[in-house]
Formats: sequence, structure tokens, C-alpha cells
Amino acid sequence: MLNYHRAFGVYAVIHNKDKLLVIQKGSGPYINRFDLPGGSLEAGEGLLDAVIREVKEETGLTVLVKKQIGVVDFKLPWQWKGFTHVHHTAVFYTAQAIGELRVPKQFAGQDAVRAEWIPIIKMSITNSSPLVMQAIQWLLTSEIPLETVVYPEWEIKEESFREGDQGIR
Repeated sequence: MLNYHRAFGVYAVIHNKDKLLVIQKGSGPYINRFDLPGGSLEAGEGLLDAVIREVKEETGLTVLVKKQIGVVDFKLPWQWKGFTHVHHTAVFYTAQAIGELRVPKQFAGQDAVRAEWIPIIKMSITNSSPLVMQAIQWLLTSEIPLETVVYPEWEIKEESFREGDQGIR
């Protein structure tokens, strides 16, 4: 029997020419992959406030949010706390970043290891989360899928990135 953990978050699509601002995940179903900066809402927090806070926590950057571009949801296998799968709903925003990247401050619940600008052509489903892949699709086509995107063969990456891995740099 499938048992879904439901996750909901807000994420920023921040790009500069041919590069996308991403974080490296340190936990969760996207561990050891690139992901968009963003995450869950705190109690009583609005969507816009949450995306601004999350980007600041994970990258050190201040963002000017331009617009909400849509909602995407994903389903993929993930064995965690008795759950067999995750159903992740993500609200995407475009934003402009101001400031200098920094290493994310670590605290309970922080799952970002580092933030960096990565060339879009260097990212693929083998080194990036579904959120990154959908953000790239949106950057190329201005479209977000209406239907749920399912990854039945999702692989949890147990080994972390090392300098030069995955053809990045």
C-alpha cells in the first residue's frame, strides 16, 4: 500500500543569463542533488514572506520577487518515517537576487548545504531535483505542467557531491 508524505513549499527561480541559482540538498528525497532555494512555511507565514525568508536563509541573498509563475506537484518514492512516497507541491516565483552568496547557517531543519550558480546545461535529472528540472523547462518554454509529474524510479543519492562530480564546474 502506498503511503504518501505531503510536502508543500515555495521556491524561487533566480537565473542570470545561462545560470540558475541552486542549493545543494543535505537531506530529504533530493539529498545530494541541486534544488531550488525555498522551502516550507512557518506557522502563520504567507507565501511571499516564506520564499523571501527561505532564499535569505539558504543563500544569504536578498530577493526582489517579481511574480508567481505557477504551481507544480511531484510524486516519487521515498522511504521515510513509515511513508513510502512523497507528494510534493511547489509554488514557483521568479525573483532577482541582491548581495553575495554565503554558506547557509546551519540549524535544526536546515537542509541546504551550499548555494551556487550552475550553468543550466550542466543540470540533469541525475544531479538535480524535479523542481530544478521544471524551473529549467519554464525558463525555456514559459510553461508549467498542469498534471502531476510522477517519477516512479526516483533514486535517493546516498553519496554526496565532491568537487568536480557530475561534470559541474
